[in-house]
Amino acid sequence: MSARHILLESPALGRRAHVWCFGEVGRPLVVFPSNAGVAHEWQRGGMIDALAPLLAAGRMKVYCPETNVSRSFSGEGPLEERLAHLRAYEQFVLDTLVPFIQEDCNARDLPIVTTGCSVGALYASLFVLKHPETFSRALCLSGRYRASKLFGYPDHPEVYFNDPLAFVPNLGGAALERVRRNVHLTVVVGRGAHEHGCIPETAEIGGWLRNKGIPHHLAFWGEDSAHTYPWWQKQAYHYLRQMF
Repeated sequence: MSARHILLESPALGRRAHVWCFGEVGRPLVVFPSNAGVAHEWQRGGMIDALAPLLAAGRMKVYCPETNVSRSFSGEGPLEERLAHLRAYEQFVLDTLVPFIQEDCNARDLPIVTTGCSVGALYASLFVLKHPETFSRALCLSGRYRASKLFGYPDHPEVYFNDPLAFVPNLGGAALERVRRNVHLTVVVGRGAHEHGCIPETAEIGGWLRNKGIPHHLAFWGEDSAHTYPWWQKQAYHYLRQMF
């Protein structure tokens, strides 16, 4: 299994962004890290080792970009600055990361799967729901989906469009059909330690996905399943081997 560290020049971010890449061939998986926002998080957390059988079989290539979560979702300071950082990161993913992945996989129309744990699950869900022609599936583990709680400004229009539990209930018409036609979300949470804040929001987003007819799978693991990497390793391998 190959491992590459690269720096992608991002005009949107105004700097180079760290990305770790794993695997030689296969369909692409983009991993969004949790609150630390660092590109090597899944490698350090044992997640890449957990996916080694899928990588060795050539079923997937994994791309782990950094995020600027500390300046956006979990940051401090003026709201407009935080939203500007979030906007710039979205442009980095769409304008720089996605073209790099398409070239690296030698396929410009290959659907991309997203995943992440904790706030990474929020990122994964947002990219699938907002850009369904580019990102086809999401595996969201132990996520928080009410982003307005993180920003503290629930009535701001740009916060609204980055808050799945705000905009999904109002999806309709052509926008809803785009999502229904192109995507599938797997939304997972445990019932054990440190999952309590994630459980109600996972249940709520699952309910809205069902209500809107958006293809999805909602799963609650047992009380021994905690908000930790050993459990995310098991969950990631269990679901990703079904997707790839």
